[in-house]
Amino acid sequence: MRALVLLSWLALLPALVPAADAADWTTPAEAAHYRSTPDGAATRAYLQRLADAAPGTLRLARFGTTPQGRPLDVVVASNGGTFTPAAARAAGKAVVLVQAGIHAGEIEGKDAGLALLRDLVIRHKYPHLLDRVVLLYVPVFNVDGHARTGPYNRINQNGPAAMGFRATAQNLNLNRDYVKADAPEMRAWLALWNAWLPDLLIDVHTTDGADYRYDLTWYTEDPHKLDPAIDAWQRAALNAVLPRFERRGHLASPYLELKDGRDITKGIVNFGSGPRFSTGYAALQNRPALLIETHMLKDYATRVRASYDMVELMLERVAADPAALRDAVARADAATVARAARTDVRVPLAFKLAEPPTTITLKGFAFTQERSEISGDLWVHYDPRRPQTYTVPWWRDLAPEVSVAPPAAYLVPAEWSAAIERLDAHGIRYERLAKPLTLEADTWRMTHPEWATQPFESHLMLARFDIAPERTTVTLAPGAVIVPLDQRAANVAIELLEPQAPDSLVAWGYFDAIFQQHEYAEPRVAEQLARDMLAKDPALRAAFEAKLRDNPAFAGNPAARLAWFYDRSPWKAVQRVGLYPVLRLDAAALAKARAAE
Repeated sequence: MRALVLLSWLALLPALVPAADAADWTTPAEAAHYRSTPDGAATRAYLQRLADAAPGTLRLARFGTTPQGRPLDVVVASNGGTFTPAAARAAGKAVVLVQAGIHAGEIEGKDAGLALLRDLVIRHKYPHLLDRVVLLYVPVFNVDGHARTGPYNRINQNGPAAMGFRATAQNLNLNRDYVKADAPEMRAWLALWNAWLPDLLIDVHTTDGADYRYDLTWYTEDPHKLDPAIDAWQRAALNAVLPRFERRGHLASPYLELKDGRDITKGIVNFGSGPRFSTGYAALQNRPALLIETHMLKDYATRVRASYDMVELMLERVAADPAALRDAVARADAATVARAARTDVRVPLAFKLAEPPTTITLKGFAFTQERSEISGDLWVHYDPRRPQTYTVPWWRDLAPEVSVAPPAAYLVPAEWSAAIERLDAHGIRYERLAKPLTLEADTWRMTHPEWATQPFESHLMLARFDIAPERTTVTLAPGAVIVPLDQRAANVAIELLEPQAPDSLVAWGYFDAIFQQHEYAEPRVAEQLARDMLAKDPALRAAFEAKLRDNPAFAGNPAARLAWFYDRSPWKAVQRVGLYPVLRLDAAALAKARAAE
């Protein structure tokens, strides 16, 4: 089956590499018959050749440097010399960012991009596409991981012979880093994003998972995460592109996240993405995004061709009517700004699978399950010689699970500099206080925190906590920042600063210090404190006696009994343990804070 697919794809090669000058412009992967993929130096050399051959259409630039000192490259491709954000906007062009190799072992997007750029600027195969589109192409996002090449990096994948590594040199997964922005590569990417504010993001990957007949699966964010204008444009674009994609000989499906990896018939779930991922971050930024996942078990040539065709067709769709995309983005940004004047809206932060599921027709293969004497679990065997079509449950949609009414603004005290640095990285507008300010405002009190027991992306995440609103009065030093939400990046600010957001700075541990108590009462002092409090407050005495009666573990713990009184005293209150330092300002508090700027 796979041999037939490869032969059918190879039959199309003349369309990609015309014989007249194939020797000059054959890409390194084409020259290797897709048995291998070029290293960083060869990739950059090919792109530089393209740039030198078409200086009026293509430029190769560096947008950052990796921790190991390698350049982060971006290609800007556009007709008419529109090589800057200002020039692109003045010309009415849509800006599309295509990135490959964020997981450097999943690298077909790089080789598809080299061929597509060649066909755009040398072959002129799509002569008017770049008249109305500026293409930003990042050939390899995880450059250090790309340099860590080897044959054993992806056990699940069918070629190429050697490939890069999933994580960066700092062992970070860039596709979990969009919000927290720990990696230098991500901070460089955010600067590129903020400079261009692309209208569409396309992120090219390779799957793991089951075996099936599709050579490409795709994912877009759930409508609940998107402005209606973005959702409408995205749906229309896919409805137009997918039939054309399949007419080129491909099979495509929505992303197939199995409910149970041992049994494909149990159904498919929406994996939920989230702002730490590329598509989830683009949704916060009011931009449509397309995740491409070619199927790991298809040969490399087929996967490159599928990536090429999907990207090229999406670019054609944008070029056919760039104003429609730009209008959708503009309307979404305007709606986000206007929302700040309303008090009747809630912004969803976390989501769950919506019930009941719908169904999906899945073009797979027959499979068997065998009880394994090694794992003790079921061992799944797919038979690619026996195509089989299944109708399975599909938990396609998400429903909001946690939401908040956004404030007019946030106020971040100057001492929480790591949080302010993240605001800078994401291009979030803020104003600084020029003098001290005493202010009454709303915030959150967090109690009973529990942290993960294993690190994730260099953090021990705050996994659980109880939370309650609290009104507080604080005195702020000069340099505190006001983050108004009448700005296009308001959704990013909400994700960073609302504690209940899944990728908030609280969740990633940037505010862990607020949970630490620094002053304590000696037992002999706490004994006297307890007696004084009991003598003054009969209700407190009744509560203490009930606690002793109803909680044997508490009754048998002398330290807990004394702490119970200290925790209810002004000695503990002044420490502000668990009090979130970021304030939520209503319109009146915002006006007072601005008066102190």
